[in-house]
Amino acid sequence: MGLFDKVSQTRKQADVTLGPAEAFAAIALIAVAADGYITDSESQAISMTLSRMQLFRSYPNDVMRKMLERLLNILQKQGVEVLFNAALATLPDELKETAFAVTTDIALADGEVSEEEEQLLNDLYGALGITEEMALKIIDVMLIKNKG
Repeated sequence: MGLFDKVSQTRKQADVTLGPAEAFAAIALIAVAADGYITDSESQAISMTLSRMQLFRSYPNDVMRKMLERLLNILQKQGVEVLFNAALATLPDELKETAFAVTTDIALADGEVSEEEEQLLNDLYGALGITEEMALKIIDVMLIKNKG
């Protein structure tokens, strides 16, 4: 990697700024894409889940779609780490457990958790500062919810 590549990479990371709602959606999107693809059930789950939340109630469908497209574009062009770091920088503390719960729920939407999704959830609870006890409670509830 040359000097200009390093400068360009630093500039890319600095250019990504997200609002609280975008940060929340970014974490959910990262979880959905953790196994390298997004299934129809995962795509539907993320849209439905976010649209039911108070945080996104004022977002019309086209605004929600554009936001998710923007986040997916960042994910594809700049990578998971850039999007994840930008999301962590702006996600409010009071939404961290909620983000983990929603992410877990979405990851379980297709009925199974891939190794990549499991690794992401393991990394995510630590990065969000959630205790292992709380993370296990959330996972247990989401497993029960997605059983049927």
